[in-house]
Amino acid sequence: MNDNFTNEFFGIGIQNGKTPENLGVLWRTAQNLGASFIFTIGNRYAKQACDTHNAVKAMPYFHYNTFEDFFNNLPKGARLVGVELTDKAEPLETFHHPRRCVYLLGAEDHGLSKQAIEKSHFLVKFKSQLSLNVSVAGSIVMYDRGINKPRS
Repeated sequence: MNDNFTNEFFGIGIQNGKTPENLGVLWRTAQNLGASFIFTIGNRYAKQACDTHNAVKAMPYFHYNTFEDFFNNLPKGARLVGVELTDKAEPLETFHHPRRCVYLLGAEDHGLSKQAIEKSHFLVKFKSQLSLNVSVAGSIVMYDRGINKPRS
């Protein structure tokens, strides 16, 4: 029997994504790097030309109209990890990824909402002089998760 509190999984998504291209690239990478599901908050999904692997048909996709709706539907036992360039964020290089978590990214122009930052169990950032494209940032986080380092 599977113990849902020891099995690992992660999902990744964007809050109020700015462009459909970023979404498609993030989903393609999520499929390749082992995400269990993908999601959006705010802007709705439409067929993305950059999603050449059709990840939205290959893994569960969820859409939430509001952050509250998303937060109230986090998988039981999952930790919310906000990706945000802020002084309160932990360096990704030394971060111990939770076994069960959901990574949340914000749009390049606004980042995460204040509410998302406050409700995140963890905030992470990585070395970058300026903010990065959201799909690139998400790809870096997922790649780091795949490195063999301790889990929390």
